[in-house]
Amino acid sequence: MSDTARCQSFRILVVDDNAAIHNDFRKILGSQPVSGTPLDDLEQSLFGATPSPLTRAVFRLDSALQGQQALTMAERALAEDDPYALAFVDIRMTPGWDGIETLEHLWRACPELQAVLCTAYSDYSWDDMARRLSQTDSLLILKKPFDTAEVLHV
Repeated sequence: MSDTARCQSFRILVVDDNAAIHNDFRKILGSQPVSGTPLDDLEQSLFGATPSPLTRAVFRLDSALQGQQALTMAERALAEDDPYALAFVDIRMTPGWDGIETLEHLWRACPELQAVLCTAYSDYSWDDMARRLSQTDSLLILKKPFDTAEVLHV
């Protein structure tokens, strides 16, 4: 990827042991639809105006099924001078590191990384998380199942 394209897109790491969740993030944050879809054509025939496509940020998504894999990917991204801007991390992942431990390792390697902990059930209270994760100003918690709008507003 060119340096120009890199500067115009945000690199995001999704860490979850459920492959379906990765697909959800790809649907939500993936590439924008190309104009000229049948719906655009119908709108133009009904209203006569050329639709002006909404522009939104471009995201490059990478997926890790476990915390250790995520750390390896984050370290490689740093070495390539193309770090992740944001990580969506599931709290419950088995076997291996849970989301809190994964985030501890990620933040040691990448202190500027913004993070969203995603969970349907939490084994930790906010106080427990704040004690373990000193960078709570770089952290957001998102409850599953999440809405498309919630993910886009992160």
